[in-house]
Amino acid sequence: MNILRKKGTSYNSYLIRDKKTVLIDTVWKPFAKEFISDLKQSVDLKQIDCIVMNHNEDDHSGALPELMKEIPDTPIYCTKMGEAIIRGHFHQDWNFVNVKTDDVLDIGDHRLVFIEAKMLHWPDTMFTYMTGDNILFSNDGFGQHYATELLYNNTVDQAELYREAIKYYANILTLYSPMVKTKIKEILAMKVPVDLICPSHGVIWKDNPMQIIEAYQKWADNYQENQITIIYDTMWDATRRMAEGIAAGIQAEDPSVTIKLYNAAKIDKNDISTEVFKSKGILVGSPTINYGYSFSIGGILEMLCGLKFKNKKAAAFGSYGWSGEAVRKISEQLKKGGFEVTGEGLQCQWAPDASAIRICGQFGKEFAAYLQKNK
Repeated sequence: MNILRKKGTSYNSYLIRDKKTVLIDTVWKPFAKEFISDLKQSVDLKQIDCIVMNHNEDDHSGALPELMKEIPDTPIYCTKMGEAIIRGHFHQDWNFVNVKTDDVLDIGDHRLVFIEAKMLHWPDTMFTYMTGDNILFSNDGFGQHYATELLYNNTVDQAELYREAIKYYANILTLYSPMVKTKIKEILAMKVPVDLICPSHGVIWKDNPMQIIEAYQKWADNYQENQITIIYDTMWDATRRMAEGIAAGIQAEDPSVTIKLYNAAKIDKNDISTEVFKSKGILVGSPTINYGYSFSIGGILEMLCGLKFKNKKAAAFGSYGWSGEAVRKISEQLKKGGFEVTGEGLQCQWAPDASAIRICGQFGKEFAAYLQKNK
């Protein structure tokens, strides 16, 4: 999934030097030549005994063709599905070694233990655990799109790190939360020490690495905060004014709740979906355009429905001129996405006057009151 990367991102590949030399993952294709050049500064490529591919989406496998030109016979350790995906991407008959959970590769003083992690977030995904140094190479699990010259979690701004980590989870892993819960239980049941978690994007979890696992346990369990998010698009500001009136009503009813207000045509969709992930309730508004809702609202609804958020209340609102289908269609789409839709929504014809704004405020109060009663 393409996430707007305000803080950039990194593509993390790891080189292990033991009696055997192992490369874990590569990088995205645009950086392949630079990656190979940098790798040559660290190791003679012919000394690489094997490559471990934890996940084979293009941003991790993209440099494989360039690398395999140099060392074509080097074995590639991956899941069976991983092999199928690599073949599908690159159409090469490389030396694949399929592995599954509990398979072990002895590399000298350390061993690599493979742990399948299907659908976290592709069917080929696996983690690799290195004994001795107690490192979990988790690929996309526990990552962040967060580029910094500082390598470790305790060396960066903690608020930034948390924002990027939850944004990453909300947009990439929330659909697979049941699998996340199962896999974390499995890892914890192994009762192995974890001193480092090395994801393939973002910083390495070195200081109390279990903190990100604990965060994933919370996020995977129908996560919500005391927050309501209002998402709208507007043509001539009528729906915007409705959204602001609804927000005022919510605040009057429940001063403790955090309210986020977003214009879907102007704010990045991944930021919006992150706030929906954090919310206990959302309201979605659009003017009626061509007997439906706006393009930006259609896009965000499609995305939210695909992520299949759980345990969230919702309602629709919007302005119209003569036909007024938007509110009904938004409600229908929210229901399809698994949201509990409260009521039939709120419509306002043309631009809202003072009386209509009061009605919007009452609508917001009723929505907030419903959330308070139905926690």
